[in-house]
Amino acid sequence: MLRKAKKAYLLFVGFFFINGFANSQNQDKADSLIHVLEVRKNISDSLKLEILQDICANHSNTTLKLLYAKKAFSIAKNIGSNLWMSRSALEIGHAYKKKGVLERAVDAFYNSLEYAKEINYRKGEALAYSAIGSVYRVQKNHSIALTYYNLSIAKLRVLGDSTNLAISLMNTGELYRTNHILDTALLYFNESGTILNLKNLKTIQAYNLGNIGLVYAEQGKHTLAEKNIVEATKILQELGDNYPIAVYNTYMADIYKAKGDLPRALEYAQHSYSLAMADGLKEQIRDASHTLSELHEAQEEFKKAYHFQEVYLAYRDSINNEETIRKMADLRTEYEVSQKQIEVDLLNQEKKASRLIGAGLLSLLMAIAGLAFIYIRRNKEKRLTNKLLTEQKQQLQTQHNELEVLNATKDRFFSIISHDLRGPVSSFKGLTTIMKMSLEDKKYEELPKMTDMLGKASSQISTLLDNLLDWAVNQQGEFPYSPKKTRLANLVEDVLQASKSQAEAKQIGITTLIPNDVIGWVDKNSVETIIRNLVNNALKFTPKGGNIEIIGATEENEVVLKIKDTGVGISKKKFNTLFSVNELKSTPGTDGEKGLGLGLRLAYEFVRMNKGTILAESEEGKGTVFTVRFPALKNMKLP
Repeated sequence: MLRKAKKAYLLFVGFFFINGFANSQNQDKADSLIHVLEVRKNISDSLKLEILQDICANHSNTTLKLLYAKKAFSIAKNIGSNLWMSRSALEIGHAYKKKGVLERAVDAFYNSLEYAKEINYRKGEALAYSAIGSVYRVQKNHSIALTYYNLSIAKLRVLGDSTNLAISLMNTGELYRTNHILDTALLYFNESGTILNLKNLKTIQAYNLGNIGLVYAEQGKHTLAEKNIVEATKILQELGDNYPIAVYNTYMADIYKAKGDLPRALEYAQHSYSLAMADGLKEQIRDASHTLSELHEAQEEFKKAYHFQEVYLAYRDSINNEETIRKMADLRTEYEVSQKQIEVDLLNQEKKASRLIGAGLLSLLMAIAGLAFIYIRRNKEKRLTNKLLTEQKQQLQTQHNELEVLNATKDRFFSIISHDLRGPVSSFKGLTTIMKMSLEDKKYEELPKMTDMLGKASSQISTLLDNLLDWAVNQQGEFPYSPKKTRLANLVEDVLQASKSQAEAKQIGITTLIPNDVIGWVDKNSVETIIRNLVNNALKFTPKGGNIEIIGATEENEVVLKIKDTGVGISKKKFNTLFSVNELKSTPGTDGEKGLGLGLRLAYEFVRMNKGTILAESEEGKGTVFTVRFPALKNMKLP
């Protein structure tokens, strides 16, 4: 299954990232290749793909680049070429990213990565990693972005692909720049520049110069910043590449504003705005209009400042919630059309009345009556339409608020995941280094202790990843639910086999009392996940020498499963939000075990999916009891 990425948007002015190809843009070459496709009709599919790839690499118009990339993907899909599907999907993603449609961009990049992995196309994997990193960077998820950039750099170093390595180094430098780690950013830009000077790639050299200029701008070194940006802009103007010029001009406007030269700052900002409008570059339109609003306000040109502020807000909202804005625009269009239709109908009726005046008083009265009837009916329709529009607007606002809450939950969720994975992974790295040193120094007596530590770290990662996978599939509505007759004693036995080593390590006794006739109508896989998480929770919070008791029974039309422990119990504050994803916290166990808190939430979701209920009873210092109820099958036996 191809992976998806959730939507998030750029919240501040920042420069874009280089596409994952090494060719300089050449519009004349692109136009010539388009002409070849139009004139020559008997071109093989493989040659068409080569030509379309070159068109995408050289075309300066983002909309047309997207069109040709989609054509290439369609051909590649028809002939079943994973290589060309990977390359085409990458170009589609780059085009969407330039247009500011980040959800489609990251979807295309993940598709490109999957196609590349299926055929072990390592260069394709490296380029896809870099592209995915660029989207996470725009979403301000810098830690994940850096992870993908490092994956790309590592693969490109092994492949010896110096050109794309330079691009990935430059993108990583830009990530550090936007995090204001400027010295590190310059190191990456300088290494990238050294490679690019040897390759003589004008477009990418221009980008690198521009990025260095942006670093100097943030350092307040305006003279050096302007020198680099002007040099980069000159190269890009020769190549007809307007996208970076629009970004650089916005920065130049900021530089001249800082110098107090407002007319020159306005000149740069207006040029950026014009280029962005011509190419439909939403992010640059937003940023340039914001700068223009501030500059006009500084010159007390409030009417112009207000105009560009309106443009800025419109494009900011368009990027942040484009689907909602589109629906609202459709509703407004329908309303205006209905208003125009009313006006047309009234005019037609007035003309008809004028023609009937000469026919006599009776005809005139009939015409007036007809007009009155139409007027009343139209007013009624108008009121009804306005009422519907008001209700739809309220629904849109409610959906917008819900999306805000979901997005905030997602951000917190990813933050917790990143935090909890970092610890065990860092432990792995540190322990392997120490083990290597111990082997070299022949200190074998330390190895058993480190092996135990590795086991704990791997158990933590395994449990976390299992829960994350189940959670992700469940949240997408794709977790399979196939209920059937299931003996709970068998499920519990399977789970305890996997947890046996953890229980033995903490010297915790586990007893079970589940008759064989306790049979539920449940989905086996999800119920195993429920039992596993509840047992792991009990093991985590029960001190050494404690006990866990698992009891099963049938009560009327339900089967009941109780998991009791002699652990530390749950505080009242935590008890009230025990199953809430908004309150996930990493609480250490009695032996220092780490966890995300996702296990109980996942158990809660899967219990509901199985038409059951889950309750918890606990007292601090006296243990916890989880009671789960599922639908039962009476008078039925399994073979």
